[in-house]
Amino acid sequence: MLPDASPEESPDGRPDRRPDGRPDRRSDRSSDGSSDGSSGGSSGGRPPGEEGGRAGRVTLRRDLRSAVPDASAAVVVTAAVFALLYTRMESGTSDTVAVMPFMDDPGTYWMYLLSQAFGWSALLWAWGTVVLGLLLSGPRPAALPVPRQVLERWHRTTSLTTTALMFAHALMFAAELVRYEAQLAWARRLWVAFADSFVPGWYDSGTGRIAIPIGQAALYLAIPLGLLFYVRHRIGATTWRRLHRFVIVVYVLSVWHTLLYGTNVWYGEWPRTVLWLLQLPIAVLLLLRLLRPARRAERLGPPGAGEGVTRPVWALRAAGRIAAAAVVVGLLAVVVSGRDGGRDRPAEPPATAPHAPETE
Repeated sequence: MLPDASPEESPDGRPDRRPDGRPDRRSDRSSDGSSDGSSGGSSGGRPPGEEGGRAGRVTLRRDLRSAVPDASAAVVVTAAVFALLYTRMESGTSDTVAVMPFMDDPGTYWMYLLSQAFGWSALLWAWGTVVLGLLLSGPRPAALPVPRQVLERWHRTTSLTTTALMFAHALMFAAELVRYEAQLAWARRLWVAFADSFVPGWYDSGTGRIAIPIGQAALYLAIPLGLLFYVRHRIGATTWRRLHRFVIVVYVLSVWHTLLYGTNVWYGEWPRTVLWLLQLPIAVLLLLRLLRPARRAERLGPPGAGEGVTRPVWALRAAGRIAAAAVVVGLLAVVVSGRDGGRDRPAEPPATAPHAPETE
């Protein structure tokens, strides 16, 4: 859990009022020192010209328009991943077919392949938006390659794109189940596909009994945590900031879902190791964010030294830093040792479907 912000002082420790008694607008800044309330991520800064007033407030409609180029790029990447998966299935080199031989027909199972492609794009975009959020909320880089306001806008738009890709991933999985349950009446097929894809605990076969609810939890957390930014003026900037820190949970659940259920990284081979390796930058940035927070109130001094910080809160913050360091060490151990939890490729592939069709 990331440290809480202190409402009594500004990020750099300055009082909330100037010497002449007037309010100091600098105290309205969030944990990264930028204006609280325009970023959809761990930071939050208003671009120039949006300092005040309802007309200047960043809105969901405005960010949806800004997300069009980002979403278009995501569609192109998804199409490229789909083409790769389709080609591998046609050529007989697909790991999905190695796990589920009955799917050796890309023309029939194209919706499943498209679901996989959306899933991989969603994970890639989630990785990018978390990296941006941690860069913006952690220690200040000496120089940013683009203006900070641009990074903040990218963080918001990639967050919206990620949520859309996650939903498309689940929707195409449901569409494949509608096709798969061909022996049922249409109403029953639609219900079974919806329940298996969107109702936690309904899917009852194999690894999916655990992996699918984890993916559903990631989706159902991503939607409110991302959209709460646009009503932060109603719930309060401090409340929004504290809730938004749990976005990292969404990312962890997404990676966990992929490691459990992603047939392309099912076996203990290099694709799975690369997926583990890509988590190192996230873990390192999170550790730096905890060790060197931008807000003085979040810095971890001696127990009881911080104003308003009780010993249980101090212990919780210290435990968070220790846990983040342990994650970095654990990831390095996984990559170096190659023991990444992957399954051994069987000499004889399984011959049955992982999810038997429903019957009336």
